[in-house]
Amino acid sequence: MTTRTYWLEHAWLGTYVEPGVAVDVTDGRISAVRTETPAPPPGAEVLRGLTLPGLANAHSHAFHRALRGTVQVGSGTFWTWRELMYGFADRLTPESYHALARAVYAEMALAGVTAVGEFHYVHHAPGGARYADPNAMGEALIAAAADAGIRITLLDTAYLSSGFGAPPNAHQLRFSDGSAEDWATRSALLKERDHARIGAAIHSVRAVPAAQLATVARWAEERRAPLHVHLSEQTAENDACRDAHGRTPTRLLADHGVLGPRTTGVHNTHLTDEDIALIGGSGTGTCMCPTTERDLADGIGPAVALQAAGSPLSLGSDSHAVIDLLEEARAMELNERLRSRTRGHWTAEALLRAASGDGHAALGWEEAGSLEQGALADFTTIALDSVRTAGPLPRLGAETAVFAASAADVRHTVVAGRQIVRDGAHTLVPDVPGALAAAVAALRD
Repeated sequence: MTTRTYWLEHAWLGTYVEPGVAVDVTDGRISAVRTETPAPPPGAEVLRGLTLPGLANAHSHAFHRALRGTVQVGSGTFWTWRELMYGFADRLTPESYHALARAVYAEMALAGVTAVGEFHYVHHAPGGARYADPNAMGEALIAAAADAGIRITLLDTAYLSSGFGAPPNAHQLRFSDGSAEDWATRSALLKERDHARIGAAIHSVRAVPAAQLATVARWAEERRAPLHVHLSEQTAENDACRDAHGRTPTRLLADHGVLGPRTTGVHNTHLTDEDIALIGGSGTGTCMCPTTERDLADGIGPAVALQAAGSPLSLGSDSHAVIDLLEEARAMELNERLRSRTRGHWTAEALLRAASGDGHAALGWEEAGSLEQGALADFTTIALDSVRTAGPLPRLGAETAVFAASAADVRHTVVAGRQIVRDGAHTLVPDVPGALAAAVAALRD
């Protein structure tokens, strides 16, 4: 066993900031946390700034990164945005998806993300033809995460219908396995690795017929795997669900056994009081994606009420309008301030937990997301001397991180004890902007 030591100038230890902390790492896990260490021990790697547990991006569609700067032109709705998204999805191949996802995951590492939940539904070739390896696209994403040095939970997604039983449209044919049983057969071929775990997802109640929801839920339950679902992102989805089934999407999921402590609803934006009680009472999580929700004009979800009802909160960058989990955390509070015209709905510590420990738990990495003995050695360091973060007292580091810092302030990122980002540069992908530009350009040609 090889042990290496990191000396953290300041460390957020869950409820407070501690100066001078030595963290020993053995076989990818934290083997000791030593406080009251005013100077770096001999041979320690020095991380100056504020070190946090690694951030968890609990909801990602990697290929949406190619839309940045394109879908912001002009006006429209979620539904017009979706048509542009389909155009990029049509051009993906396993090779081009690997190149794009590798660059996107490297961008995440530069932003302090150590684990990503990839909500993956581009399974097959355009038109629905099967690749020789039926999981070629998913395997490309798993390989991309390894190449970028971060962990991944591949949330393999059932996407079977264009809306409440209607067949898939021409764009969606490559998303569909035909039935939930066939989806389950293909997904079962995916194997976990040291850096990769396999979960399940229901794209939405409009994309999986009600009679097949239980098949996906049972697949996840048998494997004790995370299960995610887009839920009530749009009022049109709620209206269509009531027309088709006489109930809300949340009630439909509850009636088919989908809700529960391993399930996370993504967005949870347009909910009734009964919906909130069903989600919270079942322990179902809520993943908020504020930068995407405001970019697409979705609305502001009832996160305060959901958490009060018992729903753990996590955060995601979703469509990657920006990749900045600190901004997602900040937006949670600031959106609620705008809606309620009062301040202080969450502490900075609570928002950091949503971005770290609770996000990892939502992805099935319960042993990550904290700086304590036995945890996975995944952490990130934010500069305290940038134009955004200079000035506040170090003991207010949590507040500085959430309400002032951005992804641009991330200086170091460590995954499994290995430094993936050093002094603001990725150690495995030397030119992340160049890799992003090339991968996106390939999808425009």
